Amino acid sequence: MPGQFEPLPGGGAAVALDDVEISIIRSLAVQLLELIGPGPAEDASDDPLAELFAEGPSEPPSDPVLRRLFPDAYGDPEGAPQAGEAEEQRAYSAEFRRYTENDLRAGKRDNALAVVRTLDALSSASAGEEGAVLKLSPQESQQWLRALNDLRLAIGSRLEIADEDDTDLLYRLPDEDPRKPMVMAYLWLGGLQESLVVTLMP
Repeated sequence: MPGQFEPLPGGGAAVALDDVEISIIRSLAVQLLELIGPGPAEDASDDPLAELFAEGPSEPPSDPVLRRLFPDAYGDPEGAPQAGEAEEQRAYSAEFRRYTENDLRAGKRDNALAVVRTLDALSSASAGEEGAVLKLSPQESQQWLRALNDLRLAIGSRLEIADEDDTDLLYRLPDEDPRKPMVMAYLWLGGLQESLVVTLMP
């Protein structure tokens, strides 16, 4: 089980993690939470429908990682639309973003929080031991799967990974390259994510 998820009877998944792995995943999830930002204040309004109809931003984020996590809904980044088409796509994307980004951020925030909370519970339960077996319910497994994907997107954006060819180059980075620790985390999380996908397949 070390390093990869395995199915649990009745659903869910389990993986053995050592203290360093727990620390790395938790730290990355906390950084992702800080990047996504806090949710709306609970006491911001007495109207229970206010949050439902709250509008989000209409412009894409300036941070490249957030742009990767919350991309425009319309337009082909590989294509080169005509000027009129580009303007129309921007307008559609702005409208779509205004009514969906708050919910998307909340979902990504909940997934990252689930990672932090399950790791904190694991650390508390295994205090004094070196590592432990993380056991996730089916719902927690889905949250972990989505959070691992977001973490890899975030790291991939920082590493400027655009396609599979870029990923192949990562394996050939010299040890002295300052990106090496981030690359190792990216590849390790990829393996972890893939094993969770396989585990959750019917």
